[in-house]
Amino acid sequence: VAATIGITQHDIKKVIAYSTVSQLGYMVFALGVGAWVPAIFHLFTHAFFKGLLFLGAGSVIHGMHDEQDMRRMGNLKKYMPVTYWTFLLGSLANAGLFPFAGFWSKDEAIGAAWAQGHPYVALAGLVGAFCTALYMMRVVFLTFWGTERFDPTKVHPHDPPWSMKAPLILLAIPSLLAGLLVGWPPDKGWIHRFLEPVFAQGKAPAELATSTTWIFAIISTLIVGSGIAIAYFAYVRGVISPNAWAQRLGPAYRLAYGKWYFDEAYEKFVVHPLYLTSIFLWRVVDVEIIDGTVNGVATAVSYTSERWRRAQTGLVSNYALAIGLGTVVIIGAYLVFGSSLFQ
Repeated sequence: VAATIGITQHDIKKVIAYSTVSQLGYMVFALGVGAWVPAIFHLFTHAFFKGLLFLGAGSVIHGMHDEQDMRRMGNLKKYMPVTYWTFLLGSLANAGLFPFAGFWSKDEAIGAAWAQGHPYVALAGLVGAFCTALYMMRVVFLTFWGTERFDPTKVHPHDPPWSMKAPLILLAIPSLLAGLLVGWPPDKGWIHRFLEPVFAQGKAPAELATSTTWIFAIISTLIVGSGIAIAYFAYVRGVISPNAWAQRLGPAYRLAYGKWYFDEAYEKFVVHPLYLTSIFLWRVVDVEIIDGTVNGVATAVSYTSERWRRAQTGLVSNYALAIGLGTVVIIGAYLVFGSSLFQ
């Protein structure tokens, strides 16, 4: 879902954020099918290239004077070469292209889903890989390639200072090599041996045959390559028209562009009911019932005390008269009803 949303967004920072949700999906489905090591492996590699992409997006926003809309960028590789090359490495790693870090961990997660008997989950992972390659290269091409869609007299793109460039370079290195260094050979690399004791008490996940592992690697590479190619023909060569495809897809495109209407659904079914409940608790329960009870008791006490105050005149003769009248009433009642009244 997050991958389909990423294809339609124009804010560079939001695309990277949705990409994070998409990659977390790989980790979660790997855990769901019992592939615990691939899930942690992808978390490990993802830390490098996603940190690189967020810092790269920040570098672009910094160099573009806080502009975040990719439609107002273009040809930034001319002005920001360090940001471009490091961002490109992070994008390819995020897409899962061989031999970048994301390829090794993502491919293991997809292959594990197949080995555990969940072919539809593996298929969803491949679809996600295609979408990831498409939207990440869309970001690269719209931001760093093509014509300049900004006013060079007002905006002066530039690479950041070394305090920002150095982290980009340091993260680009593991984005390229981390998966190979800790994950080779597939399913038997250093990270697998390191994590094996942690999951020794659990059910051992099914293993893919070596030939099947390579078949999945080839399929995954071809799918990722097709996503990159489509992005190139759409956003660089102009052979494919994104606007025409948006109109052709119609409701499907609007669904993705509207972020599957999660915000609207959350507002309608969570925020609004909670708001109405809060208003009810405030106006009815708090103000009318709780405060009304407390204030009602105070009002009743005030009302009755005001009435009783009139009987307390402070004149001794009035009190003596009241005592005398009370005595007469008691004696009269005794004479009329007898002693049974007072038993």
